[in-house]
Amino acid sequence: MTQTLSRETEGAQIPAVPESAGLASVLSDFRVLIGRNVKHITRNPEMLLQAVSLPIVLLLLFRFMFGPAINVPGMAYVDYLVPGLLAISIGFNSTTTVVGVAADLTQGLVERFRSMPMFGPAVLVGHVAAGMLRSLVSFVIMVAIGFAIGFRPGGSALGWLAAIGLLVLFAAGVFWLAVLLGSISKTVEGAGGLGMILVFVPYASSALVPTQAMPGVLRVIVDNQPFTVLMDAVRALMNGTPAGGTAWLALAWWGVITAAASFLAVRKFNRRTKG
Repeated sequence: MTQTLSRETEGAQIPAVPESAGLASVLSDFRVLIGRNVKHITRNPEMLLQAVSLPIVLLLLFRFMFGPAINVPGMAYVDYLVPGLLAISIGFNSTTTVVGVAADLTQGLVERFRSMPMFGPAVLVGHVAAGMLRSLVSFVIMVAIGFAIGFRPGGSALGWLAAIGLLVLFAAGVFWLAVLLGSISKTVEGAGGLGMILVFVPYASSALVPTQAMPGVLRVIVDNQPFTVLMDAVRALMNGTPAGGTAWLALAWWGVITAAASFLAVRKFNRRTKG
């Protein structure tokens, strides 16, 4: 039997692994890996529930329990609160991405992908795209609940489009930061801890309360960090109040952060998968 097989295969060449076919192949890899992560959302409804539950709880908590005690000059507190919580919800959603990337790197999936003619960073793009989809669902639900509890923004359609554009850029930056943290993590448990950075840093901003009453040094730090700049710009655009230069400053901040985070994440991912 062995001799027969060896005679039949003698001189035959083992088919070579096909090489990437350029841009079309890369786009196909993106589509497949994005589809993989989207299926995780549809097959794990608890993941989607987690993505929207805490922001909704915070919205209701601050609107009805703390809101009456918080005075915001020039607007109702709920109009101040909702744009800030939209940004916070993106940070909360990023923890799933951090853990997902770490799991792919430590549980053997990436090693299987390495045996295929695929574009490796497509794994990361899939996680970023799925995270942004979760954030979109969270955005729609939170805005709907916001309107139900008194959110009455005065911004124009153009202002809302600009605010949504900034939130999309912000989400891209946050999820690439999440991918970078996941690529750094040595264990899934450690990734869960690192993900908390993106959950709690946005709280040290103008998301929930104005910064005017903060101590001097703290206020300077909070007013000039990228999360606050983004939230102030989105809030102004949604409510139709003067944005000043915050919109352009937010665009610059998060354009640079997104580019730097994506570059570093892909670099770290390639080092781990090739080393």
